[in-house]
Amino acid sequence: MNSETLDVTGLKCPLPILRAKKALAQMQQGDVLTVLATDGGAPGDFEAFCRQTGHVLLDSSEQDGVFTLVVKHK
Repeated sequence: MNSETLDVTGLKCPLPILRAKKALAQMQQGDVLTVLATDGGAPGDFEAFCRQTGHVLLDSSEQDGVFTLVVKHK
């Protein structure tokens, strides 16, 4: 299992999701992508994205205005 971090801080919807989708396309089943985002809609967007694509949102947290979203490739 590999792990990658994607920094999309400063980007607004839909760019964080599009960048994550592109990164996940290069990953294998079971790999984990940690996304750092500042867009306030990111937690809800990633929840919906995972529900629609079958990926698993392992964790969603916020600290000092930065959301950390951990997605496991389906």
